[in-house]
Amino acid sequence: MTISANDPQGPAGPANLFDPPFEVDEPACHSLPYVFNTGHSGAVYPPSFLAASRLDGLSLRRSEDAHVDRLFAPVVRLGAPLLRANFPRAFLDVNREPYELDPRMFEGRLPPYANTRSMRVAGGLGTVPRVVADGQEIYPGRIAAAEAVARIETLYKPYHRTLRSLIQRTAKAHGSCVLIDCHSMPSTSLGRDDVKADVILGDRYGTACAPMLIDAFEAQFQAHGFRVVRNKPYAGGFITEHYGEPSLGRHALQIEVNRALYMNESSLALTADFPRLMESLTAIVAAVANGPGEMPAPRMAAE
Repeated sequence: MTISANDPQGPAGPANLFDPPFEVDEPACHSLPYVFNTGHSGAVYPPSFLAASRLDGLSLRRSEDAHVDRLFAPVVRLGAPLLRANFPRAFLDVNREPYELDPRMFEGRLPPYANTRSMRVAGGLGTVPRVVADGQEIYPGRIAAAEAVARIETLYKPYHRTLRSLIQRTAKAHGSCVLIDCHSMPSTSLGRDDVKADVILGDRYGTACAPMLIDAFEAQFQAHGFRVVRNKPYAGGFITEHYGEPSLGRHALQIEVNRALYMNESSLALTADFPRLMESLTAIVAAVANGPGEMPAPRMAAE
């Protein structure tokens, strides 16, 4: 079952550009203590956004984790919900702090609580990005600060409310929750001899999930013939860091899949290897989720 989400709170604003802005694919039975998220796979580019950009549609898609929602879609059959964005990462990035904004790209005053000095802002990849993944400027000039705030209020915040609700519901039903944040990475970012990976697992250097979880995924990926690296160069973004609270029984793990394994990185077209990779990912998730290990119980507060 798929649940479409338009937030009932407040005006729709930029959310009106997407129908709906994000969706939750629900399993017939939520039998696994897992939630899957694909916040960068959105591929809906409204005409007004394309007209406001100096880039063509394919160039804008360079920031997109293309087809990752389809790669992980079978997890719903296994018994876990999948939250997926329809709005594109070039429009709004939900794997950032809510107000990680570059003042150089806005006309007007940003909220006083905006984080304007993070490394991600400096690189142009804030909550409302200034550039796409290959460094090209998205807009020909400044955009209104009010537009950035509207995207955050009507898209970012409802998205995270939904993700938080899924995690809380899962933890309540199963005693713990494992959030898998699903991404893809360009093969060109892995050109150094010391980092040639098919998959990168990110747990914020051991702080976002129990060691046994990342150990189990690494072992299963390796058993299926994948080259695995941990935390380098992707240790997990805001979602992994923010929702990973192992002491509370809430674990978060980021999985980055090399795009060359399943698509043409220039055209974004799927290759013949896509079905095989999807089957492998499904088998890996099933093996870990149904394996003998159980996540450590949450620590109880002292009386």
